[in-house]
Amino acid sequence: MKKKVMLLSCFTLLFVCGCGKVPVLKNGEEVFVEIDGKNISANDIYDELKDTYGNSVMIELVDKVLLEKKYPDSDEITDYVDSQISSYIQQYGEDGFKSALEQSNMTEDDLREQISLDYRRTLATKDYIADTITDDEINKYYEEDVRGDIKASHILIKPDSTDDATEEEKTKAEEEAKKKAEEIITKLKNGEKFEDLAKEYSEDDGTKENGGDLGYFPKGQMVDEFEDAVVKLKVDEYTKEPVKSTYGYHIILKTGEKEKPELKSVKDEIIDSLVSKKLSDDATLQYKALYEIRKKAGLEIHDDGIKSQYEKYMDNLMNPSN
Repeated sequence: MKKKVMLLSCFTLLFVCGCGKVPVLKNGEEVFVEIDGKNISANDIYDELKDTYGNSVMIELVDKVLLEKKYPDSDEITDYVDSQISSYIQQYGEDGFKSALEQSNMTEDDLREQISLDYRRTLATKDYIADTITDDEINKYYEEDVRGDIKASHILIKPDSTDDATEEEKTKAEEEAKKKAEEIITKLKNGEKFEDLAKEYSEDDGTKENGGDLGYFPKGQMVDEFEDAVVKLKVDEYTKEPVKSTYGYHIILKTGEKEKPELKSVKDEIIDSLVSKKLSDDATLQYKALYEIRKKAGLEIHDDGIKSQYEKYMDNLMNPSN
């Protein structure tokens, strides 16, 4: 961003210098600087700046033209920019934030403009990827990953150890917690009620008084170990072995499961999930998407030097291993 401001400022100076009485060389070029008996022309300055910063500024300007038209100002964009600015101020403090802007040769408006552009790039990337997702991908995700909300209860036993405990102490606490959970499962097998055991033994203060009842929850709300275990259970079935998670050891009772929603009602959510997964799996995907978006919009770079810079720059981003 600092480079962008510097280059645009210099471009402005180049235009201004043509409006007054400026010395002109024999070849018609305007003199920009005189030093030690030598002249540096406006074209010399322009060429140097173009070679150094031209590609980055060109990309910024192109994306602004494309994306501000496709994603005009909205409450969504404004709210996002405001939240980012607030986050920076909270992180650095008012004075630190102002100091950081000054050191970067930026104003707050410059930063807001950059955040807004980056957000539009994210929107454009997600829309581009969403358009490439096939019906087969959607159907596969629906069959394998979509389920109805599940209702369950649990009994949580936590290892009795502290952060500063030795590894030996932590291992012993883990073993004792697991053994206690196994003893509770034995009580269940002997006919004792899950609800009563939860009230007596569970260390989840938020649910123990309700007999461990967690209510209904959608996919993704519980930690992976818990969710993997509860999905495999039938209604009214409990886990026969303790389920270990970062919270401790769970004994889980599945108490209900809603019907799977129809595909049409969750299709948009499936596409969002697939887009997120694709972006997570491929760190270069955003660059590839933006490259194709610009290409599809008819981007033509008539300066051979900038064109070569751009193609090399994008190739490095899209194929970092090359």
